[in-house]
Amino acid sequence: MRKPLTLLALAAVALAPASALAHAHVVSSTPAANAAVAAPKQVSVTFNEKLVPAFSKLEISMAGMAMKVPVKTSLSADGKTLTGVPQAALMKGNYVIDWSAASADGHKTKGSIAFKIK
Repeated sequence: MRKPLTLLALAAVALAPASALAHAHVVSSTPAANAAVAAPKQVSVTFNEKLVPAFSKLEISMAGMAMKVPVKTSLSADGKTLTGVPQAALMKGNYVIDWSAASADGHKTKGSIAFKIK
């Protein structure tokens, strides 16, 4: 009878850390992924949990180009939304928002959101 209890206890211990190892995931973005929009004055990416400002950022570039658009980045008061204000007007074309985010538990994630300026 001890063996089933031991196995149950081991399973509980093995599964418990999984909930503590959460990562920041994108909830929404402006512009939305794959949207065709007029040139935005700012872009934003909202996450499901609070971010660590020192290790979270976003960049904008034209798709297929190595040059980044200079962006002034800030984090919202609730710590969940990264906002970037391009320091120059964005021209028509395809763009990518590259983001990296670190949550309070230290886990880092990154990704890209494509959009088009019409």
